[in-house]
This record gives sequence, structure tokens and C-alpha cells, in this order.
Amino acid sequence: MPAESAVSVFPQLEALLPHVQKPIQYVGGELNSTVKPWDACDVRWALMYPDAYEVGLPNQGVMILYEVLNEREGVLAERTYSVWPDLEALMREHQVPQFTVDSHRPVKAFDVFGLSFSTELGYTNMLTALDLAGIPLESKDRTLDDPIVLAGGHAAFNPEPIADFIDAAIIGDGEQAVLDMTEIIRAWKAEGRPGGREEVLFRLAKTGNVYIPAFYDVEYLPDGRIARVVPNKSGVPWRVSKHTVMDLDEWPYPKQPLVPLAETVHERMSVEIFRGCTRGCRFCQAGMITRPVRERSITGIGDMVEKGLKATGFEEVGLLSLSSADHSEIGEIAKGLADRYEEDKIGLSLPSTRVDAFNVDLANELTRNGRRSGLTFAPEGGSERMRKVINKMVSEEDLIRTVSTAYGNGWRQVKLYFMCGLPTETDDDVLQIADMAMNVIAEGRKVSGQNDIRCTVSIGGFVPKPHTPFQWAPQLSAEETDARLEKLRDKIRGDKKYGRSIGFRYHDGKPGIVEGLLSRGDRRIGSVIRAVYEDGGRFDGWREHFSYERWMRCADKTLPAFGVDVDWYTTREKTYEEVLPWDHLDSGLDKDWLWEDWQDALDETEVEDCRWTPCFDCGVCPQMDTHIQIGPTGKKLLPLTVNKPVASGHSH
Repeated sequence: MPAESAVSVFPQLEALLPHVQKPIQYVGGELNSTVKPWDACDVRWALMYPDAYEVGLPNQGVMILYEVLNEREGVLAERTYSVWPDLEALMREHQVPQFTVDSHRPVKAFDVFGLSFSTELGYTNMLTALDLAGIPLESKDRTLDDPIVLAGGHAAFNPEPIADFIDAAIIGDGEQAVLDMTEIIRAWKAEGRPGGREEVLFRLAKTGNVYIPAFYDVEYLPDGRIARVVPNKSGVPWRVSKHTVMDLDEWPYPKQPLVPLAETVHERMSVEIFRGCTRGCRFCQAGMITRPVRERSITGIGDMVEKGLKATGFEEVGLLSLSSADHSEIGEIAKGLADRYEEDKIGLSLPSTRVDAFNVDLANELTRNGRRSGLTFAPEGGSERMRKVINKMVSEEDLIRTVSTAYGNGWRQVKLYFMCGLPTETDDDVLQIADMAMNVIAEGRKVSGQNDIRCTVSIGGFVPKPHTPFQWAPQLSAEETDARLEKLRDKIRGDKKYGRSIGFRYHDGKPGIVEGLLSRGDRRIGSVIRAVYEDGGRFDGWREHFSYERWMRCADKTLPAFGVDVDWYTTREKTYEEVLPWDHLDSGLDKDWLWEDWQDALDETEVEDCRWTPCFDCGVCPQMDTHIQIGPTGKKLLPLTVNKPVASGHSH
């Protein structure tokens, strides 16, 4: 917790900006950004999404925490993003430290440096930022003059690979968690920072809701597996629990969404319409760790959209969630918003639509005021058998019926998303993706009477994730993934009748292996991350910066000392008895329930959605003292009458 002054580095930075690409991204001053007086605040947060501005600025998680913290008296939060390699080189040359975009203060001057990881591929960018900030890379080397380095976001549900580099992790929803943490730090500072760094971390650990890796020792078995993870300090809990925010209507953030200065990946205002998912897709970490389902009410959504549009001037609203069409009042929400903003031509979008939740009424409401772009559906598995294994209960008939409706109603383009390398998958399962795409084109031509129908098949490599039933599954090697996808490509291209109408986009298997290493790794993987960073690894989520060869070379250099290798972490199947690196972090899911679901997957047994059927005892509700919160509320959104006198005869 650094000394009380922090001077803007903008004068030094400004001289460097003419020499870098897109300098606007480092300037700050966006619409709705907040700069609070430094000296009037006693707890100060620097928030980072460890990627480029164009990806980081629209991130909802950071935007929400930025606003929640800045609303609190005596607390300030500023943002920082990863700098591109061109500016990094100049900053090192001219000794300009990692800075915030809001008031260009050095990150090292803040009390907390909080990083939100939605993917593990941001770890090397974290090390770059720490180094540029002048903060020691490893927590054991930090002093009272350094901020508390905190990890959050989905990847923080297994923070073990970065345990050496972070001081703390928060798992689950951040809104209330950051406020609780702020009060603990504030009290400790007010008392004169007794006991130093160790004491404030201990106070955070004692709550049972903040994970402090340094207070836990990992013991290993001779064969490399973990024997146990045990607290090394009395008063530290054996397990750390996730946070769950109940009643989203009480947290209508962001109220004043940030409007970017430079072009970003999403130019729209987003509203999260519910959190959590109970569909139970076995590969989906987001669905498993965000249980239970908590819906925002239709009126709560309406208020957020109204305030957000006023605050930003955006012309599109994204209705976000893991499966937006599953909201119990989605039809009413879409119709209500389309009615309300018909004259303003505000477009609506649902980024993720399930095949069986899509209907043409909904689709028409979504495109009434906007343009009719492509539709994206995610069957995930190419064969009926595969969809049973992953519990994605969508039949080919469902899909054909849905695309038939879309093509019959004037859509021309459908995008289908699949995964390759799922447990028990064979070449044949993947080749059936081509059959499905051909059937989709055939149906589209039939119902529309047109030949200009397109279907794009997009394929990602499957990566097993912690806290899912597939956390024990072996990963397919990069070579096998590539070979399987090549067969699929040949089958699609070789088809005279439909091949030309099918677009094929896929990622090779290499980034998936690195992601697998980082997502299911333990503390020993920290040595690999550090070696990759020191070798120049940056922006690993970007294809043009990612180097598989570098990751493998660094792993070959550091892992043999521990008697393990990349395959040990990725392509090896784990057993029931094995202690998993994240077992001491409680997502609320019962480990035995996850194991039974893994066995069900191997038997190709499907499980229903617990929102509409009896509970399956996954463990979340009783364990976290939470419950499913869903409508319908029965309310409708009425059109807004803006400053029009009642007598003017306007009727809607």
C-alpha cells in the first residue's frame, strides 16, 4: 500500500504517443469515465482487463466493478489495459511505468491492482503489466509499497498456475466482494497498517471469501499428483467459497456504460438479463460456476436499457447471458423493447440463442428496428450420440426445424458452432458435422426457393475446465485434432452440391493445448508462464502473437524438474481419487455430483434442466445458501412517453 501521492505520468507518455499505433487507446477521458480526487480517497483500486483496450474496454465485469467502487464514498477506481509491444518498448526505454487511462497515475501507487481473467491466455500480459509497473513479479518479494495483486473472473476459479504472482483471488461475483474487501483494507490503513502486508492479507483470508495462495502449502505424491493442499497458518479456512449476488435488480450496473474513444470489439450497450445457467452442458465452465440461475426482472431490464441508452447514445442493445433466450420472459422483453424504441431505430441483439429456444416471433422482434444479420446456433456436437455425451439436448430435427423457420422468414445466413476433441469422440462423430451442414443448406434452398443460402461452420477445440464434469477428461492432442479437422474439411470441400455454400472456420489444436495446460494446471505451471513471459510471450489470445513452439520449449525447460510434462496435464485422464489443484476452492458444486455426471456422460445419459424439473443435488443452492430466482413477473414494458403532455392525443 504505497505512499499517499501519485503524480500523473502523462507528460512523459504524451511524447511517446506519436510513435505508436492507435495512440487514442491510451488517452482516457471516455464518456462516463470517472476521475475522483486522489487525496479525498483512502482506498484506491487499479482495475485491469489484461488485454488490449479494444477488447478490454467493453468488458462488463471491469465496467461494473469500476462503477460500484467509484460510487462508494472515499474510494476510487481507475482502469488500465495491456499496452501493445510498440508502446511497451518505448515505456521501458523512457522509464514510463504501467499507468491508468483515467488519470495516468502509476499502477504501483494504488492499494489494490485487480485483474479480471475471462481466459487463462492473459497470464503473460499480467506479468508484463506487473513488470512495467515496477511491482515484483512474485508475491513473496513484495513490500508495503506494493499494491495487493488480486485475480478475479472465470479463470480465477483455478488460480493455482498464477499462485506465485498474485496475493489474492476472489471467486464468483465481484460486486459485493470488492466492497467488503475495500472496508477491510480501509480499517487496516486507518489503524496505521499494523502487521504490514501479512496482516491485511490474513484479515482478508479469515473471511473465508478471499483466497490467499501464500497461506496454503501444496504437498505432492512421488508420482507427481497432489497429496493435499493445507493451510499453513492458523485461522485460515480449509476451503474458500465463491460469492453469489442474489437479486440482480439491486445491482443495476453498469448504469453509465463507458463509451470507447477508439474502435472496440463491441460497439453496443449491453445489459445482463440473467446470471447462471442450469442447462447442464458438461463442457461449459461458465454454466457450472455461475449457478444458480438469477433473472433480472423485465422492469429492471427496461430501466437499465433506458438509463444506459440515455447515458451513451448507442444504437444497439445486447441482451447478455449464457443463453439469453432462456429468460422466462424473453418474448415480452424483446417485444417491449422493440415497441419502446421503434421510432429511435434501436437494434436488439441476443449474442447466444439456443436452437430449441429460438422462434420466429422472437427473431422478428429482435430485427424489427435493426438489420437482419446472420443467426448463430451452437449444436456443439456433430452427432446425436455426441450431444448426449455433452448433455446438449438438441436433436438434428430441432436444428433443421429452426433453420427452416429462419430461412423461410428471409434470413440468408446461419452460423453453426461445434467443438472438436470432446470426450469419447470419433472421426465419424466429427464427419457428421458435414452432413448436418449439408442438410441445413438443402432445407434452406427448399424453403426459400433461393440458391444464395450460406451456412458457416465454426469449430473450436474442446478444453476440459475445472468445476465441470469434464474436469477429469483427457484432452485430444493437437496433432489428432488437426487430423480430424482436415478430414472434415475434405468432406465439405469435396461435396459438389453443397460444399460451395458452406464456409468452414476452425482453429488448429495448438492454442487449445496451452489453454488446457493453464486451465487445469497447478502451481508448478507458474514456472512455465514466467519462462514464456521472459522469452517474450505477450498477447497469447491473439493468433498473430501466440507461439505454440515457445510454450512447448519453455515447458520442456521447466517441467522435468518436477517429474511432469505437458501431456501429464492435458491428454492424461484423471481418476476419482486424485486431488485436483482447485479442490480447496468451493464453487458450490458437489464433487461426487460432478463425478456421477462424468460417468453419465460416458454412458451417454442425458440430464434435464433443473429449472423446470426436480433438483439433482448439484449442491449449489444449500451449500451457498442461494436459490433459483426466476419469473415470470407478469409485468409488461410500456412505451416511454417522453415529455409529451397527456392531452396531445398520442396513442401507442
